[in-house]
Amino acid sequence: MKGYTWRLVLVLGVLLAAVICVVPTFRPEVWPHKQINLGLDLQGGMHLALEVETEKAVESRIESIRGELRSLLREARIRHGQLRDEGNTGISLRLLDPADQDKFADLIEDEFAEVEVRSTSTREGELYAEIGLTRQRSAEIRDQAVTQALETIRNRIDQFGVNEPDIRVQGQRRILIQLPGIEDTRRAKELIGRTAQLEFKLIDEEHSLQKAVDGQPPPGSEILYESSEATGRQRQAYLVRKRALLTGAYLEDARVQIGQQFNQPYVTIDFDRKGARIFERVTGENVDKRLAIVLDNKVYSAPVIQEKIPGGKARITGQFDMQEAHDLAIVLRAGALPAPVKIIEERTVGPSLGQDSIRMGFISMAVGGALVILFMVLYYQLAGLIADLALGLNIVLIAAGLAAFGATLTLPGIAGIILTIGMAVDANVIIFERIREERRLGKTPGSAINAGFDRAAVAVLDANVTTLIAALVLYQFGTGPVKGFAVTLSLGVLASLFTALIVCRLIFDYLYSVRRLKTLSI
Repeated sequence: MKGYTWRLVLVLGVLLAAVICVVPTFRPEVWPHKQINLGLDLQGGMHLALEVETEKAVESRIESIRGELRSLLREARIRHGQLRDEGNTGISLRLLDPADQDKFADLIEDEFAEVEVRSTSTREGELYAEIGLTRQRSAEIRDQAVTQALETIRNRIDQFGVNEPDIRVQGQRRILIQLPGIEDTRRAKELIGRTAQLEFKLIDEEHSLQKAVDGQPPPGSEILYESSEATGRQRQAYLVRKRALLTGAYLEDARVQIGQQFNQPYVTIDFDRKGARIFERVTGENVDKRLAIVLDNKVYSAPVIQEKIPGGKARITGQFDMQEAHDLAIVLRAGALPAPVKIIEERTVGPSLGQDSIRMGFISMAVGGALVILFMVLYYQLAGLIADLALGLNIVLIAAGLAAFGATLTLPGIAGIILTIGMAVDANVIIFERIREERRLGKTPGSAINAGFDRAAVAVLDANVTTLIAALVLYQFGTGPVKGFAVTLSLGVLASLFTALIVCRLIFDYLYSVRRLKTLSI
């Protein structure tokens, strides 16, 4: 009878909390709260494995350094030849006056902490130098590219509206994505894989567009094409300056609007304070010139700048529908990927396959549970029936844990629940066999029950704690289905400990201490 009251209060409190957590899964209209989330293998959806092209991030940084270095050399009056790429981490250049070597070295040291001078040589009265990113900085850029790509993709998916996506890094440059319940897989892939590099560039109106299209673009300019192909005509080509006057790095917001004249959707963009100042300066310095709005090397529009534009607002128009405009706004708000990503693995699970998995999983759970229940009743009689009641509560507690912690139920997770059914009665078997031993020593039912629970508790705890440790290791180092199995196994171990040591003890105390039954049916 010792501890009966606190055990009763504890069991009733846990049971009430479990019911509150489980009800929304089956009757969301009664209590709209957290529900049990179904994994990709149960709900259907899409699995993607992406590889981040981290070398592109390094190349992009080198390109930025080359532009900055060219301006600094000009300001320092260091005469030089053309800056050329040396691999994807270096730049070579020619100094026309070798006497500028010290001035050049000081410039690199003062302005570019991440750059080192790799080699210098003098030929025909000119100095040839090669500079490049340090090995440590190159590694940092690659790591940052993967981390930033992960966060950018997560932001896009969150705005896309996928419930409980699973997004994680695998290895050094791979990202695994699971999107349960998604139906429009094509749209999802386009949204995830889009680089979304927004740039504002001037149209080159001084050189011939036709010569550039024929393969002779002037230095400092390039050919870009409009964003979409209209029916019945070839895409329009634009000759634009390579240097971007403003990028999407200063973007603060992007929204879809509807044009009043033709009811055509377009995207309005707002820059932050610094971006607004740059945009105002750029438009003020280039009145009557055409400014191309470029996204991922495709020109969306190239309007003529009529006047200086204050306020940091611009608009992207194009031949896209409402959904395309909405997706464009999502990728702009989420930010550009630091490097392109490519899909190296794609799997799609249909909802019908998921429903079959759920049905077969529950059938196996029901069959396994029925066999365990039947065995316990036949072998342990009334005590077996008590263990079966605890087993039912054990399953409810696992479901409540999945809902309360927002965990995802997968097919391996159902396997973990089925395993837990056997493990839950295993603890009861240890306790019941200990009670039987105490009865054979001639103890009364009440004394045998107390001794059986007290002396079996250590063995039950040892067995379950070791299993719990293994489950936690699986969760920490496993991925996908392995984690799903580890989650339900961990919840099952905790639930079986509670039902075996607390709930069953409470029922036995009620029957043999409160009701004072004389015969021990075990």
